[in-house]
Amino acid sequence: MDIDPTNLPGVLRLAPRRFGDARGFFSESWNRKTLVEAGVDLPEFVQDNHSLSARAGTVRGLHFQSPPHAQGKLVRCGRGALYDVAVDVRKGSPTYGQWTGAELSFENGAQLWIPAGFLHGFLTLTDDTEIVYKCTDHYAPECDGAVKWDSCGIDWPMPEAAEALLSDKDAVAQPLADFDSPFTWEGAA
Repeated sequence: MDIDPTNLPGVLRLAPRRFGDARGFFSESWNRKTLVEAGVDLPEFVQDNHSLSARAGTVRGLHFQSPPHAQGKLVRCGRGALYDVAVDVRKGSPTYGQWTGAELSFENGAQLWIPAGFLHGFLTLTDDTEIVYKCTDHYAPECDGAVKWDSCGIDWPMPEAAEALLSDKDAVAQPLADFDSPFTWEGAA
């Protein structure tokens, strides 16, 4: 597995190897032993999620789940293509408010590890895009929250002729400037 750090410490781009022949390919999308041997020890995953976005230009996020049920997520694309982003919202972090993004697609097989303390969201680049992700804590509606998708300075690669398609919740989310983060950077004094 190729493991690449991003500009945000703790957020990783993972690219599992694919073994292919005339029939298609095989890939281990998750293997704790392989990652630990490479020096990456991710928390235990307790829930897998799978969603479909029918139209290119769909934006989901920027979401978080606050403590005590904060979630880390290992995200991949099952079909189609998406632009996946993480925004650091840990109070006291030297990278607070900064973001990183990666194209995840069925074709490239790449994944993004987003630890707790980061907002997460994505933009679909093709119709009928599926996202599959593992979570480190169960969904807890009382801890669920969102920050407005276009308030963090993210350079979203919006598909031509597409307009952002948002849920009602995401359309009225608070901007980052008004967000009182429940997360604290562990390196803060």
